[in-house]
Amino acid sequence: MAQRHLDPTNPLTGPAPTGDALAGYLRAQATEFLRALRLHRETGSGAGASEGSADAARALRRSARRISASLHTFQSLLDTDWCEGMRPELAWVSGTLAMEHAYTSRLERLLSALHRLSGSTTLPGQASAAAAPAQAGAPIPPAAAPERGNLTVGAAKAGALLDRQLNLARTRAHSTALQALGSSRFHAIADKVAVLASEVPLIKAAVTTDLRPLASAAEGRLTDAVAALPLVTAGNPYNASALVHGLSPDTVPHPQDAPWHQVRLLLRLHRYAREALRGEPNGNAVVDLRLLSAGQALNRHRDASEAAAAAAQAARTPRIAPATAYALGVLHADQRHEVEAARFAFQQCWQKETVGTS
Repeated sequence: MAQRHLDPTNPLTGPAPTGDALAGYLRAQATEFLRALRLHRETGSGAGASEGSADAARALRRSARRISASLHTFQSLLDTDWCEGMRPELAWVSGTLAMEHAYTSRLERLLSALHRLSGSTTLPGQASAAAAPAQAGAPIPPAAAPERGNLTVGAAKAGALLDRQLNLARTRAHSTALQALGSSRFHAIADKVAVLASEVPLIKAAVTTDLRPLASAAEGRLTDAVAALPLVTAGNPYNASALVHGLSPDTVPHPQDAPWHQVRLLLRLHRYAREALRGEPNGNAVVDLRLLSAGQALNRHRDASEAAAAAAQAARTPRIAPATAYALGVLHADQRHEVEAARFAFQQCWQKETVGTS
């Protein structure tokens, strides 16, 4: 198992938190969930909904992720049947609410890349969204149709095709989210979260159990997963292995991406475990710059990977013009370069920390 590196401010080295700290953290997250749900209902959710509705949906996702992550990391201290019933439901809530924003952000990224690759003026507001879509935090409005007069014919038609496909997917995701929030399934989840806000189903031994070994295990899973990544390859300017199956008709995700996506999820579990140990319900009292930078690089990796897949999927549209297919191929290659750049950024961040603390 790879070596772990602890700093003086690491909650894993401080006073021993017990199940009471976990209960306080879960109650705080449940309260945030209910507050966001109330705000979402007050601000509306239709086509003319205010920005507050999008903020509320994001807060719902954030609280659902943290509760689910805590149930995963500290499951041995909680009622087993309750955990196994709640975790998939919270994942459903978070995933369903995330899709609309994901499609909107993906379209912004791809249209910005088309303009950049064409030497055209970037659309207002798109440059920053493309550079750091995961860090922006604010909800992204539906992408405006670009002024395609400055683009080549192939790039303009590629942009129009992506605009149709991703806006359609975004609209469907919006409808799915509305249906989910009004479903009996969601109301059952909300009822359970309401109970959690006042009563956490801890086992008796949890009151005196140190949380740090469980949080350390989460850190260990992350460290081991990072150790298994091809960080040496990520440090090279060109990853020839990324071309493997590059022309395959198979539409499954890129074979190299899965372990990086897994590291992103494990990093999130580790970060939320640290929050629980520190008793930070909003995750903003103490910022670990290394984890923040690593998380941002992995978010960029995820966004570029999914954008590349969207470009490849659009290129498979029947009967499109060769110039359109060519533009989409260039766009796909550009996003795969972004994937490599994100891997390199993560490698630099992680290995720099390793050298500095060894």
